[in-house]
Amino acid sequence: MEKVDIDKIQMPACWKKLLYDEFTKPYFAKIKAQYMEARREGITIYPPANEIFNAFICTPFDSVRVVLLGQDPYHGARQAMGLSFSVRKGVTVPPSLKTMFQELQQSLAIPCPREGDLTPWAKQGVLLLNSCLTVEANKPNSHRNWGWSTFTDAVIEVISAYKQHCIFLLWGTFARAKKSLIDIRKHTILESPHPSPLARGGFIGNGHFKKVNAILLERGEEPIQWDIMKYKD
Repeated sequence: MEKVDIDKIQMPACWKKLLYDEFTKPYFAKIKAQYMEARREGITIYPPANEIFNAFICTPFDSVRVVLLGQDPYHGARQAMGLSFSVRKGVTVPPSLKTMFQELQQSLAIPCPREGDLTPWAKQGVLLLNSCLTVEANKPNSHRNWGWSTFTDAVIEVISAYKQHCIFLLWGTFARAKKSLIDIRKHTILESPHPSPLARGGFIGNGHFKKVNAILLERGEEPIQWDIMKYKD
């Protein structure tokens, strides 16, 4: 199987150094092979190739303060942009993100925005990480067996090992299952039901956005400007 050319991976050097061993393992070469084969067959894959590692591009390792775990990229046209829960500008805000915005409105009086591009969060140190980094168009969870979860589990373990005092937001059963990868002696974990309407409620009122800022302020750090319309780069 062809080795992965690490130099061609679009990711900041800080992440590449920490994840170098993962890129050299057989499972990652297998991910590449499956991706290339699907492309040769004319299968549409989201997000676009240059945005697969967008979470790492927008949030360099040294900037990570909060980790928000998602499961799978959006599988509709123009939705996925490599950031968990986020959609590019001009795309209808998906149901789970609408629920997140409703929680922001309730807990922090932030008006619900019409756009769902969460890049402002990522630029402030919120790593918007999906467990699976690609998906076939119109087929949710279609790449769940490609090996991406092995890679992103390693990302979580690297953060846990080499960072201090990160805040992990684990929403829903899938994300909560990642708890064992996190050193709870060094990091804070906030858990709740998933914001998806399919979760039958329980997310609204968790106060996580407010709690994150309270924790950051207690440490003397800048809080996250959760209002994406007010964020100034």
